[in-house]
Amino acid sequence: MSGSRLVAAAALTLVGAYHFVIRPWHRRWGSTTREARAPLPGDDLLPDATDQVTHAIEIDAPVEAVWPWLVQLGQGRGGFYSYDWLENAVGADIHNADRIVPEYQTLEEGDVVRLAPADYPVSSPESAPEVAHLETERTLVLRPPGESPAWTWAFVLEPVADGSTRLLARTRSNPGRSSIGPFSSFPALQEGVNYLFWEPAHFVMERGMLRGIRRRAEQMGRTAPSSTS
Repeated sequence: MSGSRLVAAAALTLVGAYHFVIRPWHRRWGSTTREARAPLPGDDLLPDATDQVTHAIEIDAPVEAVWPWLVQLGQGRGGFYSYDWLENAVGADIHNADRIVPEYQTLEEGDVVRLAPADYPVSSPESAPEVAHLETERTLVLRPPGESPAWTWAFVLEPVADGSTRLLARTRSNPGRSSIGPFSSFPALQEGVNYLFWEPAHFVMERGMLRGIRRRAEQMGRTAPSSTS
């Protein structure tokens, strides 16, 4: 086999491995088949979604110890608990809190949870999603403003019998409506960029977020004073 054929065969193998093995794995990282397929609060906010990604993690802490970290999400608030050095490398000005900040514990439907500063060079309405649905110690759903959002981002807490918590993060989207990215006016090209860049990037950052929330909630549980002390 010639060198060019070897390269082509290797490329096809890599593409096939990503499409059939790696991509399905990272699109439902941490979630069970039931969790990935079951309806979640917020799904109805984007009934015509063409894509859905569900990630999950188990946290050795009760729901009430996890919820405060979700409430203070956002740029200019508690951050996103992921790789802030990477977010700040692109000017997002994210600072992850390692404590519960009392002034960030008030959140209501209609409030804005920014993903980047208001003066961010590539800012768009999607950079300032609103709280579309909030159920204390249960659900937080964000979406861009307007009647036909490009996506929804839901965080759902499910208590487990042993006192731990399942944290599910689901993104539903209709990429054709998105105004983010230099190729948003070219749907076919934008789809390729989503497939090759945005999907893996979203996975890396959201997995970092879920792990960051788990570490903080479990650490808070370990350091909280005992009720019997």
